[in-house]
Amino acid sequence: MPPEQPETPAPADASSIGGPLNRVSHGYAPDGRPVTPPPVPLEKIVGDVVDNVQATVKAELELLEARGELALHGVTWTATWGAVAATALGVALLALAVGAILALSPLVGPLLATLIVVAVLVAIAGFAGWRAQRSYADIRTAFRRDLAGERGDD
Repeated sequence: MPPEQPETPAPADASSIGGPLNRVSHGYAPDGRPVTPPPVPLEKIVGDVVDNVQATVKAELELLEARGELALHGVTWTATWGAVAATALGVALLALAVGAILALSPLVGPLLATLIVVAVLVAIAGFAGWRAQRSYADIRTAFRRDLAGERGDD
């Protein structure tokens, strides 16, 4: 088999300006300088900007609405499950109170056992109410206009 010879390039067209170098890419176009497009009218540019702003505002409003619906869904289920938990806790505390009265009755009698359990529950309720009042004060402080507290509470 004879050795293969590389193909020689075709001779350049002598009629073209610059010869074969006219077709060399200078980094922006393989066939020479690009033709500049005609300028875009200002009315079209302004119209495109207005359309883009309208589309953006519409998309933002739809996003805000979707986030509101998601928050409403979360609040609804949080309140539902919170109510179930609070009911279960109330029943458990009632059972604990009845059990404590029944356990103390043989030792101190039914009347004194009831008074002891009621006194303990009132003390627990008082402590919880005091903590709730402190937390409420924190909420009022957070929503006050003047956080330095120089004016009275709003």
